Order: sequence, then C-alpha cells, then structure tokens
Amino acid sequence: MNHLEKIASKLDAYGLDAMLVTSEPGEFYAIGFHGEGAVVVGKQETRYFTDSRYIEAAEHQVTGAKVTVTTRTVSQKAMVVQAVEEMGIRKLGIEEGYMTVQDYQSYEKVLSCQLVPAQQLLTDLRAVKDREEREALIHAQRISEKAFEEILKFIRPGMTEKEIAARLVYDMLRFGAEKMSFDPIVVSGPNGSLPHGIPSDKKVQEGEFITMDFGCKYQGYCSDMTRTVALGEPSEEMKKVYYTVLEAQKAGIAAAKAGVRGCDIHNAAAKVIEDAGYGEYFGHGFGHSVGIEIHESPNANHSNQDPMPEGVAVSAEPGIYLPGKFGVRIEDVILLTQDGCEDITLAPKELIVL
Repeated sequence: MNHLEKIASKLDAYGLDAMLVTSEPGEFYAIGFHGEGAVVVGKQETRYFTDSRYIEAAEHQVTGAKVTVTTRTVSQKAMVVQAVEEMGIRKLGIEEGYMTVQDYQSYEKVLSCQLVPAQQLLTDLRAVKDREEREALIHAQRISEKAFEEILKFIRPGMTEKEIAARLVYDMLRFGAEKMSFDPIVVSGPNGSLPHGIPSDKKVQEGEFITMDFGCKYQGYCSDMTRTVALGEPSEEMKKVYYTVLEAQKAGIAAAKAGVRGCDIHNAAAKVIEDAGYGEYFGHGFGHSVGIEIHESPNANHSNQDPMPEGVAVSAEPGIYLPGKFGVRIEDVILLTQDGCEDITLAPKELIVL
C-alpha cells in the first residue's frame, strides 16, 4: 500500500471526503515530492498542483496523482476550489499544525466545503515507518557514521567548534547526503552544558569533552546521532558522567518496545541518572520520533502516557549537563518492534579519547 492509499483509507474514520495537504513534510509523505504545491487526496483520486518551477520534475517523479501546473491566471487555490467542486467534496481535512491562520481564512473564504482539522491523520500514518522509509533512515544513518569516522581523524587541539561543524557538513554531503537534517551542534568544554549550543569560535582544548550532534537527509528521511568524545585524558568526574549517560541510554533502549508508554521508556533512563545523583542535570526527554522531519511524534518523554506504536523510529539520547563545566549526550536511533527494538546506529559508544 502506498502513502496515498494509506491516507485515502483513513478518510472515513475522520469523517472526511478528502484531505488537503499543503505542508512540505506532508506533501513529501503523500507523493514523495516537494514542489511547494497542494495535494488533494480523495477516496478515488488524487490531484496535485504545483507551479512552473517544479512541474517538469513532478511529471517525472509523481505517481498516483493527476499533476497540473498553476498559471498566472489560475492559482493553486483556484485549482483546489475546482477540485473540491468536481470531486464532490463536502468535508475537507487540513493540516492545522502547519496551515497559517491567513491561509486557513483565505481557503475558508473561497471553498464551498467545510474545513476540518485532521493533522492527526497524517501524524499517525507518518509515525509508523514502512520498509522503504526504514531503509532510507538506515542509509542516512550510515552516511552520518562515515562522517563521524572522518571527524575523529580531523579533530586537533586549537581548531574551533565551527571548523569541526563545517567538516561534518562537508563529509555528510561528500558521502551522499541530500542536505542536513538540522544545523549540527558542536560544543566543547563549558559549552557542552548547552544541549542545543551553537558552534562558536571557541577552540577545543586538551582535557575537554566535545559533543557533536548531527544528521543528514537521504531520500527525504533524517538521521540523527550524538557522540561525546574526550580530547586528551578525561578526569575521573568526566568518566563517571560519561558512563552514567551510557548506562542510562542502555536502560532506555532495553525498555523500548512497541506497546510501552513513552514515559516508561524515558523513566527507565532517567532513573539511572537520578540514582547516580545527576537527576537535576537531565532536563529533556529521552527521545523524539525521527522521519521526514527531525522532530516528529510520538515522543519518549516524561509526559507521553500513550503506548508507542510498532514501527516508530525514535531517538535515544539521554544527557547530563553540568553548568560551567561540561556536558555529555549519547544518541542513537531505534526502531520499535513487538519484541523490543532495533538500534540502527552502529557507531561505537564506549568513551573515545583522541
């Protein structure tokens, strides 16, 4: 079953005649293409509207949908109006999590049908990865891991966090990435206590941790990994924190399984950190879903009381951040199964000393 068929099969459950998909990730999920267009997915047919910048590529790449180019006289919105009338649509689902108020009001003004918030329809479908999606995620992960192997050879005392980040980007592109999943995080020494710190002109020094959080896209799907390495011999405190984080990650991964609540996965990791006396220094969730976007749903955090579905790809990234001193985070991506999970990240996790 392709993604258009999956969306169409859920329309009745949401009381919809069709779904209007206008977001970049929604458009890519539905038709495997992004052309800043609009997709109208009905029960029997799908129509896709894009402009002259993308029409040639769309006609070659999009299958399962009638592709039409917009013109100066017939806009994308006008084509949606025409589709609603010709397809007999009375209730049209929208992605309320992405559509602006301005766009909603402009559509509401010209459409003869009812607009129904139905973001959850796509969110639930996107959460469960099919075989092709899993293969793309794994390939993206392999690209990132190659870049990690190269960066370990590249890092030297005196180079800046920015230089390290730039090299990660270069190598991921060199190894086949389409683009980055997000701007890489490279923080060292005291900057390591910033979970989402921005690479700076600070020079890395002997006796410091360097935390690198990075990922890339392959065939539209994201990788995400974090490794913390020591430049020169780490202190005993640094070693203690590192191996506490590693044990916490292993505990969370061991608890991860389809049907287990997101909060229970998080709590398994958080307990290890709490028991070691660092509970106040772990403030974020154990993990987030990964797919077309780097942050998707559902999450393995303290507030998610819902069972995690089979087939979800979720990050496993506990951390400890000591203000003014250093931070440690270790991140893999895991795929949840009925029996447990598959860790698709193969990079080593034992403490690396450069």
